Amino acid sequence: MKLLRTLPTRRLALLLAAVVGVAAAAAAITVTASGGGGSTPPAKPLARAVHDALAAPQPEGMTALIRFTNRLFPSGALLGNVGSALMSGASGRLWITNDGRGRLELQSNAGDVQVVWNRKHVTVYDASSNTVYEADLPKHGLKTGAAPSAGEIVKALTGLREHASISGAAPVDVAGRAAYRVTVSPKHDGGLLGSAQLAWDAARGVPLDVAILAQGSSSPVLELKVTGISFGPVATSTVAVAPPHGAKTVPLGAGARATHERKAAKAAVGLAATRAAAGFPVVAPSTLVGLPRRDVRAFGRGSRTVLVAYGRGLGGIVVVERRAGPRAGVGGMLSSLPKVSVNGLTAHELATQLGTALQWRRGGVEYLLAGSVPAAAAEAAARDLR
Repeated sequence: MKLLRTLPTRRLALLLAAVVGVAAAAAAITVTASGGGGSTPPAKPLARAVHDALAAPQPEGMTALIRFTNRLFPSGALLGNVGSALMSGASGRLWITNDGRGRLELQSNAGDVQVVWNRKHVTVYDASSNTVYEADLPKHGLKTGAAPSAGEIVKALTGLREHASISGAAPVDVAGRAAYRVTVSPKHDGGLLGSAQLAWDAARGVPLDVAILAQGSSSPVLELKVTGISFGPVATSTVAVAPPHGAKTVPLGAGARATHERKAAKAAVGLAATRAAAGFPVVAPSTLVGLPRRDVRAFGRGSRTVLVAYGRGLGGIVVVERRAGPRAGVGGMLSSLPKVSVNGLTAHELATQLGTALQWRRGGVEYLLAGSVPAAAAEAAARDLR
């Protein structure tokens, strides 16, 4: 894992699990993979296994075959982009240098997806829609000094165990490499999340398998797994692939700027202050499907955005309210999704194994409700917003 202190590998895996709900028909790839003979490493306490991974020698680079699995969306949940390698799972290749650059390629019959990044910037090109998504990466400030001691790791794990159940370091074989796997499960307020798993190379400390499981499921909802790997220098040209000319470009930095602007503007906190500042009728009942209202506040200048939070942890529900624009119907990112009825109004619903989001319009106000809850619970909560 020492590689992770200088390369954004874990960030990429999480990016593909969140930017991504991902890919289509996988094509076979050939890359020479080196590894062990399929043996598992000796048993170790978790703190020692983590310490040894963080202290492992940093590879000059790595080349890997990977498989991305996405069972997040039930059949028919998405009306568009179903052939994209960012929507239903695919195989591909991964290259990482030792100076913070990398490239991930997913293969699909509908067209490849290319993710290219360095320490400051990431681009995601989706050939199925001929679209490039661009974003600046936050400064992570990771230190590259000595690995934390086993005692420091034990202390950190003890603190984490107050909120989550953590398995030991299970010896496993991943892609012919001796590896350790740890499973982390929320102790309470976990919503639909069952567990998260991470397996890393016992000798190199490099992540080999990242998976998220829903409650009651033994198969990952999202997984990025190495199926073959070799270590060694990676040519600059391999990780410097530009998207094709003429592709539509979608900058993702606007959301970060909007967040910064909302923080810069003084927020109205509390129900009375929020209603006075919002400029439209705020709906915020004291409870929602049995969850107590925990927070309510208004952000932004001029036309305000109101956020109301119910419950705690991943099992909570968040409601976002804002004055609707002049266009007819419900717009936004959920507008092409399946329709459900909310108190006689049409709402668009995204239902996944890890949570549900609903979007609708009423009385000149747009509502977005989201939470790691089943669709039935989210729909009941939406109907309670009167």
